Amino acid sequence: MPMIVGVVAGAAVLAVLVLIGVFKMMWRVAEPNEALIISGSKHRTEGLEEGMGFRIVTGRGTLVLPGVQAVRKLSLDLNETELSVDCVTQQGIPLKVRGVVIFKVGDDFVSIANAGRRFLDQQKMMSERVHNVFAGHLRSIVGGLTVEDMIRDRDKLTGQTRAACGTEMEKLGLIVDSLQIHEIEDPTGYIQNLAMPHAAAVQRDARIAQAEANRLATEAEQQSFARMAEATRDSEILQAGYQAERDKAAAQARQAGPLADAAARQEVVVQETRVAELEAHRREQQLQADVRKPADAKAYEKRTLAEAERDARISAAQAKAKETELAAAAEATRVKAAAGADAEATKSRGAAGAAATRATGEAEAAAAQARGLADAEAVRAKGLAEAEAIKARAAALAENQEAVVAQQLAENWPEIVKAGASAFGNVDNMVLLNGADGMAELFAKALTMGGTGLGLARQLLASMNQNGQTPAGTSPVLHGATGAKSQKVPVEQDGE
Repeated sequence: MPMIVGVVAGAAVLAVLVLIGVFKMMWRVAEPNEALIISGSKHRTEGLEEGMGFRIVTGRGTLVLPGVQAVRKLSLDLNETELSVDCVTQQGIPLKVRGVVIFKVGDDFVSIANAGRRFLDQQKMMSERVHNVFAGHLRSIVGGLTVEDMIRDRDKLTGQTRAACGTEMEKLGLIVDSLQIHEIEDPTGYIQNLAMPHAAAVQRDARIAQAEANRLATEAEQQSFARMAEATRDSEILQAGYQAERDKAAAQARQAGPLADAAARQEVVVQETRVAELEAHRREQQLQADVRKPADAKAYEKRTLAEAERDARISAAQAKAKETELAAAAEATRVKAAAGADAEATKSRGAAGAAATRATGEAEAAAAQARGLADAEAVRAKGLAEAEAIKARAAALAENQEAVVAQQLAENWPEIVKAGASAFGNVDNMVLLNGADGMAELFAKALTMGGTGLGLARQLLASMNQNGQTPAGTSPVLHGATGAKSQKVPVEQDGE
């Protein structure tokens, strides 16, 4: 039983394979660029004459009975044929027309049937047949045209040729997709001669246009050259400016180091100058402390000692003179007493008077001599003291003139103020202007009259310092103070 099943299954598969093979043998499919022409049985195709005897299939498949029906393919591809036709125009001028015709079998069944009847076995001869058809019609059409017509209106030649060949191409089952006239050759040179006037005019216009173009080009070139020169100038100016800036920056960069060094040195010099000034100030202060103040103190000490010694000598001289005067008076009294006693005793008034007179004269002479000696000694001591004081003042003045003048003025300031105030001694009534300001101005000028001696004292001390001595009959300082002239006081006196 299984064996039977296997045989049946094998037979069924074989039958299916045989059916597939037979179907493939019977089934034909038309490609998009071809048409199948099936002959061997009577068929009726729409649009064709009845009883044509073959069937046309395009773009689909169909069953064909092998051995009963025959299947052939007709190509629907484009075909091309070159045209090279010798023609003669209406003017009798021989020309050769070159062109191309692109054609194919029509897509409708009538065109396919007509082309199948004529070119099914001679499809390679199709281009030659088309060439012959177009060559004949082209010669006929060119014979009715002039060369000028053909040159000016080539589309007219093409249209007339296609229209003349249309009926015959339709009978052949062909359609023209494109007809192009590429070239018209003129072996006689007619077309060239025909074109010469126009060529000359064109050449003339071309030369004129070329000359104009050259002129414009020359002008443009000159303008371009001018712009280039201007641009070059501007560029060089800018480059020169940039170079100057670079040089300036480089110079500044080169000078930066020396300038920085100079600035640093300047700062060092400034600091050193400040240090020197501070050092000088310190030395000046040190000099004030170490030299001037001790010198002032020493001068003051010498001046004080000289004054004390002078006062002591004056006191001693005055005491000695007083003592001599008292001694002379006592001696005169004793002599006078003795002379009186002797006069009374001897009763000789004349002799006693003469003796007394002589004794008195001698006593007075002795007293006068003693007083003269005392005065001379006092004057001598006073001169020595004043010389020592002047010498001390000169030394002090050489060290510190202002201090000496200030001291002398301080010592004699009451006399100076008194001398200045003496100008108001005879003023009965005084009228002050400007109130308190007038009073302040009045006292300031009064003090100024007394203080003018300061300048005179400085001048006197300067002259004394130069000459090394004090002018005769003057005090070193007080002469200038007390000798100041009275000045007018800005007051109004009431005469009433």
